[in-house]
Amino acid sequence: MPPRLLHYSDIENVYDTSERAGKLAGLLRELRADSPEDAIVAGSGDNTSPGVLALIEDGAQALDFFEAVDPDVETFGNHEFDHGRPALRGLVRESPQTWVSANVWESRETGERFGAEAGVERSAVVETDGATVGVVGVTTERTASINPDAADLDFTDPVTAVRDALANLDVDYRVVLSHLGRGDEDLARAVDADAILGGHVPTERRERVDGTLLTRPGDGGSVVLEVDLETGEVTRHRVADAPVHEGVARAMRDRLAETGLNEVVGTVATPIDRAETTLFGGECRLGNFVADAYRWSTGADLGLQNSGGVRTGDALDGEVTAADLVSVTPFEERVVVAEVPGEDLRAAFEWAASPDLGFAEEGWWHAHVSGAAVAWDPEAHTVESVRVGGEPLDPEQIYSVAVSDYLLHTDDEFPTLRESQRVAEAGIQYDVLVEYARETGLDPAIEGRIVERNS
Repeated sequence: MPPRLLHYSDIENVYDTSERAGKLAGLLRELRADSPEDAIVAGSGDNTSPGVLALIEDGAQALDFFEAVDPDVETFGNHEFDHGRPALRGLVRESPQTWVSANVWESRETGERFGAEAGVERSAVVETDGATVGVVGVTTERTASINPDAADLDFTDPVTAVRDALANLDVDYRVVLSHLGRGDEDLARAVDADAILGGHVPTERRERVDGTLLTRPGDGGSVVLEVDLETGEVTRHRVADAPVHEGVARAMRDRLAETGLNEVVGTVATPIDRAETTLFGGECRLGNFVADAYRWSTGADLGLQNSGGVRTGDALDGEVTAADLVSVTPFEERVVVAEVPGEDLRAAFEWAASPDLGFAEEGWWHAHVSGAAVAWDPEAHTVESVRVGGEPLDPEQIYSVAVSDYLLHTDDEFPTLRESQRVAEAGIQYDVLVEYARETGLDPAIEGRIVERNS
């Protein structure tokens, strides 16, 4: 029988919803059991973080899932580095799968690959019934910019890394586990691979580019893709329809119960949606809540939140706990205040309208705001007008802007916001959300802050 790839990726905060985590494990075990001699279970990154449990356990909650599923191969996403290199090395040592990484280095100059001493391999060969599959892994070069805990690692050109790693593999099939997002297309055109199992972008994908099969199951642990390497046929399996692996579900429930975050901090009468199409679709209620909380906490002129920093998940509905709000921005980063010239602020909004972000789809809007109103053209990717406090933005005025610390670190998002503009710090992001909910309640509304105007 030809090899079957069971592809999962970007499951991130699935561990915070115990039944969904149990169903994902149950589905992967069920699919493997159908024909275990030809099944290869493969993950393409961001399968340990971020999330509430990930934040508290430094990603170790994923070990319950890995032990139940027993994956064959895995590569790093940018969020695998959220809790520092020692924690990640520990996960590599304790997890059952082989971790493959061809372009992440402790030091490229000395030739020291990240995690080599913990068992990370440049490539791996998986044997199935009658066939061999060579597997290589790569992570987006932008990780050093978008994850402060990876800032001093070297992420080299993924095309060169994959080409070099595949060159000496004498196998029947060649597969790349890729956490490059939109870079998968360039990779497919440049290397000789049968399939590229992708991640990083939270939308699904099943297509061919220059003869190479590209797949992506999307985020949130909602879908597993089954790939027949001989025919190229891809079957989509919904996690919602799967049996629950009670051991995984119970482990997640027990871990969550120990967090001490089950206190109810607010009540939502009308559910607050957290779908990625909502979070990247312009103004939304959850984005308004986050940006308002930043501004409330700091007294800044504006609150600004990158859309990708608000995590997808189940809608907030009914009683909302502290854990629910931690899951919205599950990062150990402070809200900070930057003093930003109007010209740079305008450029930041122009960036929010652009299609250039590597993990995004064209036509997405990348900002949530408080204290401002923006009119933009999604077809031309331009901003028509910006008003702050009801007045037209003044390019020469200095505005105080409350943002997450991440936005002053990275040059991947909002590049005109810089560390040199920092003037103050407030609380940790999720603590600010919890305090704001306790103080003001949870009833955000759509107010015309982000308006589409077509050219």
